[in-house]
Amino acid sequence: MKNSGYRALFHIYLIFFLSLLGTILAAIGLFLLLITIQKPDGAVVRSDWPKTFAESFREQIIFIDDKPQVKQSGIELLQDNSIGLQILDSSGHEIYSYRKPEKAGTYYSNTELLRLFQTGHLEADEITSFVGEVTHEENDYAYIVYFPMKIKKVTMYLNGERFTDGKTLILSSVGILLIVILISGIAYGFWTAKIISRLTTSIKDISKRCYLPVQNHGAFGDLYDSLNILDTEIKTSDRLREQTEKMRQEWIANITHDLKTPLSPIKGYAEILQDDTVKTDKQCKRYAGVMLKNAAYMENLIDDLKLTYQLENGMVPVNRQEQNLIRFLRELVIDILNNPEYESRSIQFESADETILFSFDQKLLTRAFQNLIINAFVHGDRNTEVTLQFSVFENAIKIAVADNGKGMTTEETNKIFERYYRGTNTEHKPEGTGLGLAIAKSIVELHGGTIYVSSALDFGTVFLICFPAN
Repeated sequence: MKNSGYRALFHIYLIFFLSLLGTILAAIGLFLLLITIQKPDGAVVRSDWPKTFAESFREQIIFIDDKPQVKQSGIELLQDNSIGLQILDSSGHEIYSYRKPEKAGTYYSNTELLRLFQTGHLEADEITSFVGEVTHEENDYAYIVYFPMKIKKVTMYLNGERFTDGKTLILSSVGILLIVILISGIAYGFWTAKIISRLTTSIKDISKRCYLPVQNHGAFGDLYDSLNILDTEIKTSDRLREQTEKMRQEWIANITHDLKTPLSPIKGYAEILQDDTVKTDKQCKRYAGVMLKNAAYMENLIDDLKLTYQLENGMVPVNRQEQNLIRFLRELVIDILNNPEYESRSIQFESADETILFSFDQKLLTRAFQNLIINAFVHGDRNTEVTLQFSVFENAIKIAVADNGKGMTTEETNKIFERYYRGTNTEHKPEGTGLGLAIAKSIVELHGGTIYVSSALDFGTVFLICFPAN
């Protein structure tokens, strides 16, 4: 977005810069037009060239028998530049001429010579005249040089035709420049409005979920890139929301099923006990055992739901104390193996250290590792073994919980920690709630750690837990 603003600002400044540059170039061109003239042979010279030529031409005038003549070099100069010459005596009468204009007179009074000297023009405006003076034996002679061009006798002897029309030229240049700026501004405005209209349409398309990505490398390219990213993120979020909603609905359906499943035997055996039919003590104990087992399952399920909610909303109080992590996990393993349900199972311990100090909440970490170890037994067969491996680095404590069970597919490992993935499956594993691994992940992260899973079908699964070293 910021880049687009910079580009738009750059375009505006570019328009004004080009306009200013055009003004400067026009001014330079106008100035060059005013101070230059073109000689008859096509050469371009400064506009004071006629004056300089006239002043230096006196060196080409010689006197023979007291009569003025022009050197051969002077004649060549006059011929090459199509210049006329007239030499007058002290009384103003013509005594020599060469290619003088038709309207040039043969006599000039002092007043006429003065006017010609001041204005530089005869009646014919297309001819410029310069008056010079040459002396011979104390006699003064005037000579007039006629140039076939029009030059005003002002500073730098500006070209007369261009100077006379200077105001028109300047006004025309300014007018053209203003028109160019106006047209450029209007064109830029239409172009910007068109781009904004496209952006508005793109935003509407994004809101309607019908936007097609646009590849644009112009001034607003980064805006389109941002819109493309926004559209991708929104579509990804929509897909994730749909998947989450689907998993939530499935999870709720499974939870409903799980809650009803233990209620059925509890209700059934309670009705049997309520019946007046004579029952033996052995039957009563068996019925009571079934009811207690299902009640315990419901209690675990409700506890898992509660803990899941608390972990998700950061409502779990954490009482961390520095303890020996090796000893803690050894005692946890012993407790699991002391459970009659898992007393025939095997749990291996592999650690090069006897003491690894770590600050943790004993109750929460017990829940996490119980879920990981028991999950391996629940989803494996009778021969499934679990191995705990420990390694310590400078800044990390790594614990691997590995089993040689059935393993999982890539799809399962990608979703194994999702809270709503599959939910519980009481049809195949009635003893599980389906929330254990999600809870374990949350507890590990609550202690600043991370948990990863890798698995291969028919080879087993490894959960790698990394805690920051104290």
